[in-house]
Amino acid sequence: MKPQPFKKYIVIFILFALPITAYVFFASGVNNFAKLPTLTPSVHGLEKFTLQDGSPVQLKDNITVLGFFGKNPLQQKVGAYNLAHKIYKKNHEFKDFQIVFLLPEEAEQTSQELKQRLAEIAATDQWKFAFGPSEEIKNVFSSLESNFSLDENLATPYVFIIDKDQNLRGRKDDEDVGVLYGYDSREIAEINNKMSDDIKVVLAEYRLALKKNNAKREI
Repeated sequence: MKPQPFKKYIVIFILFALPITAYVFFASGVNNFAKLPTLTPSVHGLEKFTLQDGSPVQLKDNITVLGFFGKNPLQQKVGAYNLAHKIYKKNHEFKDFQIVFLLPEEAEQTSQELKQRLAEIAATDQWKFAFGPSEEIKNVFSSLESNFSLDENLATPYVFIIDKDQNLRGRKDDEDVGVLYGYDSREIAEINNKMSDDIKVVLAEYRLALKKNNAKREI
C-alpha cells in the first residue's frame, strides 16, 4: 500500500526541515545571546606582582579567574578546592585561561602548601599565586568597582572573571542578586552552575571570534 501524501510530508519535514530549523535556532542563540556583560572596564594591571620564581603575570590577553586569598591562603582552602574541581579542572588546558590569586609576600610559604594539595586534582601550571605589596592588592581590588570588600587579611572568598581586554565580566540581571560582580568560591552550587556557565560563555565568545578571523584569512 502506498503511503498517504500527508505522511510523506511529515517524513520529509523530519528528515530535512527539522534539522535545519534546529541549526538556525542554536546558531542564532550563540551569536545573539551568548554574551556576558562587561561590568567594569580596564581593571588595574598586575605589573607590581610576580610569581614565586620572579616571573611576571598579566591579565592582558588572558581569560582570568582573579581572586584574593590574603595572608593565609589555607584558610580559603574550601573555595580553592571548589574552584579546582568545578572550574580549573575543566578549563586549564585552554591555553589562554588562568587562575590568579594576588597575595602579600608573607603568604608565600602557605600558598605553596595549598598549591601542592591542588596538584592532586590537576596540574597547576595555569594556577598562579602572585605576590606583591599590600597597597597594590588593594588597588587592584578597588579597580574592580564591585560591591564586595577585602577583610583585614586582604582576603575575600569572592572570585572574578576578567577577559582578555582586562574587563570585569559578570551578570547585570542575576535572578538572586541583580548585578553579579563575583562568585562566592565557598558555595559549590554557585561555582558549579553560575560561574561555570559564565566561563563557558566567555570562552565561546573568543572561540567564535577566532573562527571568524581564521575564515577571513582564508577568503
